[in-house]
Amino acid sequence: MRLTIGCIIYACGSLTTALSQNLTVLMIGWSGLEGLGAVLIMPAIVALVASNFGKPDRPRAYGLVAAAGAIAAALGPLVGGLFTTYASWRWVFAGEVVIVLVILLLTRRMNDTPAEAGARLDLIGTALSALGLGAIVLGILKAGTWGFVQPKPEAPEWFGLSPVIWLVFAGAVVLVLFVWWENRRIGRGEGALIDPAMLRNLQLRNGVMSFLFMFLIQAGIFFTVPLFLSVALGISAVETGVRLLPLSLSLLLFAIGVPKLRPNASPRRVVRLGLIMLFAGLVLLVGLLDVGVGPEIVTWPVLLAGSGLGMMASQLGAVTVSSVPDEKSGEVGGLQNTGTQLGASIGMALAAAVLISAMTASFFTGIENNPNVPDSVVSQAQTQLAGGVPFMSEADAKAALQKANVPPATADEIVKQNEKSQIDGLRAAEAILALLALVALPFTRGIPTVQPGAQAKPRPSPA
Repeated sequence: MRLTIGCIIYACGSLTTALSQNLTVLMIGWSGLEGLGAVLIMPAIVALVASNFGKPDRPRAYGLVAAAGAIAAALGPLVGGLFTTYASWRWVFAGEVVIVLVILLLTRRMNDTPAEAGARLDLIGTALSALGLGAIVLGILKAGTWGFVQPKPEAPEWFGLSPVIWLVFAGAVVLVLFVWWENRRIGRGEGALIDPAMLRNLQLRNGVMSFLFMFLIQAGIFFTVPLFLSVALGISAVETGVRLLPLSLSLLLFAIGVPKLRPNASPRRVVRLGLIMLFAGLVLLVGLLDVGVGPEIVTWPVLLAGSGLGMMASQLGAVTVSSVPDEKSGEVGGLQNTGTQLGASIGMALAAAVLISAMTASFFTGIENNPNVPDSVVSQAQTQLAGGVPFMSEADAKAALQKANVPPATADEIVKQNEKSQIDGLRAAEAILALLALVALPFTRGIPTVQPGAQAKPRPSPA
């Protein structure tokens, strides 16, 4: 039922966006209705997989779900670029309506999860969780623009500090209140959004944390690689999508292949190998990034990264759901969706903040040490770009310098330095993502070594 309602709301949002004639209507359809529909759809998918597949088949099913999400993210620039170039962006959202109608027809073949008798919506818990997570995510997303603790020039400040730290702190306090409220409702025998006691389950907690790191790194890759291809190299949105296809294909191959070819593989080992492959792909990308390279350098790094993501996707869904009884799969879906969305928000914001900070530092150092750039131009740049050097194409940089009446010879030197600084920023962002792949490894210790539904083989007794 939740999936059906979510799909209907999402389709209404897509249709509203496709027909919108101004920004307000577009935001209502895209950010409002589509977001609300997605909130209902994502946890429902987790519960539906649990109710339609036995434990031995769940790794493959959850792997397909995760692979589908990553493939959609990779195909987005390609499909969007094709429609935008040869038709209209409105057809993208109109196409979503058609896809939702097909999904609604196919749902008739699925076993729905039974509704909990006497359950009532926890409005206060819903409001507290939305407010707490919303404040944290907003703070993280604004960290690159406003600064995390100290406010950047021309950014707002609250009590002498950046609003970001206050938003994150306030969100954490509200989430503590949310946990207290949920415990209170459970103690009174009332329905709750989640049972906070579930978070004491090491397998569930480590599974959700692994999901968070997986989507954090994935979002960082989907932010930085297209930025390098489309802005730094100036290739089209269509070609950018084509260059990302190896990631999608390798992700799909491993998400389906691992459960099929190695159905009894240790989930912990597979997830750890996935993180190591992610690390290897990102390190390779850091080594290959350089001034003057072409788009072909991303092929092997994204193949490795996609393979690692596919290995993780093949196991984590089944790991989290199998940690609790099947009747709690809806709550697990909510926690899992929270972890993935929070990870994606952090990944994009972190990659952007590191990229801009490293690029800005490299740019200012480069022009300061360049004798062909006058001190007056350096001083003007430091004043106007104090909040961060924007990531822009070579053509846009030349146009901005020409508009600022910078002499052609000086402008050429600045453009060269900007190109080098962009590579430095991208390297720094990819290096941080690689480091986080290693940081995630200790959070896999709670992941089981046997597949859900399988019995661990007894050790032979000593002779």
